[in-house]
Amino acid sequence: MRTFRLQTFLFIAMLSLAIGALAPALRADEKSEASFHRDVVPILGRSCVACHRPEKKKGKLDLTTYADFAKGGKNGPAFVAGEPDKSLVIQSVTGDEPEMPNKGERLSSAEVDVLTRWIKQGAKDDSPAPAQIAAEGAAVAGPQPPAEPPVYHVAPILGALACSPDGNTLAVAGSHEVLLHHTDGSGLIARLPSGSPRTTSLVFSPDGKLLAAAGGSPGEFGQIMVWSTADWKPVKNYRVSGDTLFGLSFSPSTDRVAVGCADRSVRVIALEDGKELDRFEQNTDWALCIAFSVDGTKLLSGSRDKSLRLFDLSAHRSLQQINEPTDPIYCLARHPTQDLIATGCGGGLVRFYKTSDPQKCTEEKRDPNRTREIDRQPGTVYAIAYSADGKFLAVASAAEARVYAEDGHRVATCTGQKGGVFAVAFSPDAKRLFTGGFDGQVRIFDSEKGQLVKEFLPVPIVEANPKSGG
Repeated sequence: MRTFRLQTFLFIAMLSLAIGALAPALRADEKSEASFHRDVVPILGRSCVACHRPEKKKGKLDLTTYADFAKGGKNGPAFVAGEPDKSLVIQSVTGDEPEMPNKGERLSSAEVDVLTRWIKQGAKDDSPAPAQIAAEGAAVAGPQPPAEPPVYHVAPILGALACSPDGNTLAVAGSHEVLLHHTDGSGLIARLPSGSPRTTSLVFSPDGKLLAAAGGSPGEFGQIMVWSTADWKPVKNYRVSGDTLFGLSFSPSTDRVAVGCADRSVRVIALEDGKELDRFEQNTDWALCIAFSVDGTKLLSGSRDKSLRLFDLSAHRSLQQINEPTDPIYCLARHPTQDLIATGCGGGLVRFYKTSDPQKCTEEKRDPNRTREIDRQPGTVYAIAYSADGKFLAVASAAEARVYAEDGHRVATCTGQKGGVFAVAFSPDAKRLFTGGFDGQVRIFDSEKGQLVKEFLPVPIVEANPKSGG
């Protein structure tokens, strides 16, 4: 049953991504005028920017801004306004064997049509300035939670956990709700209804006064909900983007949150009114994990496109990619007191990067900001978390979680899970490690010895048909 549900979710997620990929072209067909910002940028981001960005600039061509696109590369301007037949970009993506994209699928006829019509209509630049982005990002109320709490016939897959800074409350992501438990596993405290069928990220604010959840519904909406920990009442509910959100992160000042999106963007949202303060669209695949710098002036994002990117929030601009893109990045964690990022990747890799004064990646220095790695995990790394003092790191992968000390040696291995471990969280004193994953059980481990202390189902289970036992 769980296998079927997981396969169904993955199918829906990939289907929503495919539909999203067609959206710019469909919107352009519906309008008489093609838009650079709305229609052309997503095409470039999806198929071109991986090779034509400031860090790489293949053919001396950068496609991350309108100005650089217009400037062109070593072969001259990329387009001639009003004349698509004379534009290099059209010549390179058409024909029986298109020159570009060099890797991956060729542009669809609808995407080529968008580029052609945009150039024919004058190749106008309608890129919004940061202030315009904020104005366009006016808050939209998120979907309302269901009137009745969900009924579970089987345990849900657990994709997110968070332990409160005071160590008293464990938040667990359910379906259309967040469940609060005592951290000793003694029982349920409260059920917090949510409009999201799936919550991908849970985080307490640094001061412990707020609990925030991010998630959504594939291909429909992304949602951020916030509750006050004083009475567990909802205080904020915002709809963000048209697809699921990931990697929710509080700013150190607690006035902003940042999320990654399945539409490949990274967004910064004002917590007070839900307005979009920044949007970065350099990724070419889902942005899955986010972290603010220690001082809150910069933002880090990891993506399925294998990139670890740095953004300057004071200047509202992307700085650079700081890693060699070799493996998809599924999760990251920032050290509590240092601008040091631990990343969890495909293939079981865990890599650490310094993010203060990063060096550019070049052919001679392919990964100059990487400081070290730890031993390879038994599968894809799904979750990673630092202890509050930064002395320990928890890494979750296939059927186990491992705890490492600062020097990189393994302290403990926490086993017993049936299937992948998708969420980990330390208690504030780092003596306990909480895990959740595919089998729907929350487990509490002694983080220094790896011994199981307790396990429990976080949701009430109701038999589908008690009379027949079905």
